[in-house]
Amino acid sequence: MTKLSSVAAALVLAGTFSAAGQAATPADSLVMAWNIDAISTWDPAQIGEVVTNEIYTNTCDTLVDFDVKDEKKVVPDMAQSWDVSDDRKKITFHLQNKMKFADGSPATAGDLAWSLQRVVKLGYGNAAAIKEYGFTKENVDQTITATDDHTLVMTFDKAYPTNLVLQAIAANNVSSLVDRKLLEKQAVDGDFGHKYLSTHTACVGPYQLVRWNAGEGVVLEATANYWGQQPKLKRVLIRHVAETGTQRLLLTQGDVDIARDLSADDLKTLDQGGKVKVEKTLKPQLFFWSFNNEDPIFKNEKVRLAMRYLIDYDGLASSVMPYLGVPRASFAQLGAFGALDEKQGQPFKLDLVKAKQLLTEAGYPDGFTSSVFFGTLPHSAPIAQSIQQNAAKVGVKLTLERMANAQLFSRARGREFQSVMMAWQTSVPDAYGNASRLVFNPDNSKEARATQYPSWRAAYYDPQMNKAVEAALLEPDDSKRSAMYADLQREVMQKGPMAIMFQMYNTAGISPTVKNWTWNGFRVWYNTASK
Repeated sequence: MTKLSSVAAALVLAGTFSAAGQAATPADSLVMAWNIDAISTWDPAQIGEVVTNEIYTNTCDTLVDFDVKDEKKVVPDMAQSWDVSDDRKKITFHLQNKMKFADGSPATAGDLAWSLQRVVKLGYGNAAAIKEYGFTKENVDQTITATDDHTLVMTFDKAYPTNLVLQAIAANNVSSLVDRKLLEKQAVDGDFGHKYLSTHTACVGPYQLVRWNAGEGVVLEATANYWGQQPKLKRVLIRHVAETGTQRLLLTQGDVDIARDLSADDLKTLDQGGKVKVEKTLKPQLFFWSFNNEDPIFKNEKVRLAMRYLIDYDGLASSVMPYLGVPRASFAQLGAFGALDEKQGQPFKLDLVKAKQLLTEAGYPDGFTSSVFFGTLPHSAPIAQSIQQNAAKVGVKLTLERMANAQLFSRARGREFQSVMMAWQTSVPDAYGNASRLVFNPDNSKEARATQYPSWRAAYYDPQMNKAVEAALLEPDDSKRSAMYADLQREVMQKGPMAIMFQMYNTAGISPTVKNWTWNGFRVWYNTASK
């Protein structure tokens, strides 16, 4: 990592990253307690975890940003304006003036074109965010170009919905502007600086990553040469705290300003106590139970459907999930274009008779034995245990195994599981966002390593579903496009590769000393927070 400033280093030594620290938080810093054990890289070409995504988005600007008040709209960020051609196949972005990297060197549209091109050429999971709109390793040098230092041009192969493209690429971390000269200097065996970015950031943005110790914490410091409005607070200190009870204690003692992984009971207690603010916003994250279709049992769609009837959606909503999420079975999150409403998007209920009937039809009248992996999210264990108890009543014996989130993601991305419970968050407020990842599978071969497709992780491949997703994407009539997504959601709920259970809230316990904590379903803005 880069050398830590003397102030930040002193905070670390004083116990800012230690559970033993008992001092009040610094007046110029935002201190958060958060389970950040999932962080594995800072390369925008590969980031796949919600926690890393949030931190990176506060460190590195994107071409456009989501509107705070209306997440379906985008507003200027690095691009101060843009023009769309009449045929919708070209977008010309006009960039902000005087953008600089952390060292003060100028950042240009040429650097940004290279930044986008490297994501495609590296071919890691996030390349899909660009490639699905017609960009390839072979054509990206000609289709994403800089015509001068302040103008970036994207040329598409088809007339994709413009707002969707702006959300999916321009508001995505793949459009962050990275330091080409630095990364080319740091490159190892033509990796475009990928190894360097596994532990560093090198981008234009309001904060810079100055320290990351796995299992310990993250330090962000405000960028001195930032082109936009300076953050209100000089630094953000994120302490890795895995246990929700410890987070609550640190928050109530004043050792942290914000706690991010509190349980429903913690949030209720804090909310009723009135001394700590409890805030939540519905986010585009789904918590689901995914089934490996390479497994001979879960390959049967009637088995997968039966599993949906083992979930006590309403009981869990009232006991485990208050403050945390709402029942949802559709892949299209509430608030997205094309999403079914609350009732239509959650037609299931706990029904052991129905589950038993489906298992018998599938050839498992006496049930079967299988395993469920889950991570450290506070609601994962009670949900898994509830389903385990219900499954036992119809002869299905589920073995539960809890593991660190990083290990869970590794197993899921390697298809090394029978079933797994985890969350997925789309980057766009459009049904296509999740249809393109939870349903569409570009290549089901193991060699494809399409790890950022939960459909691929589940070895789920249905050519007809793929065609339906592609057809809806290119339908120019919005009403027809929405109807196509409605049909697709109904079909996927019956035979898809995962039992979606809840749409999640982003929740936080916030000290009254913190002002202007700003978020919506798609973004959290650290730079607006003050004390």
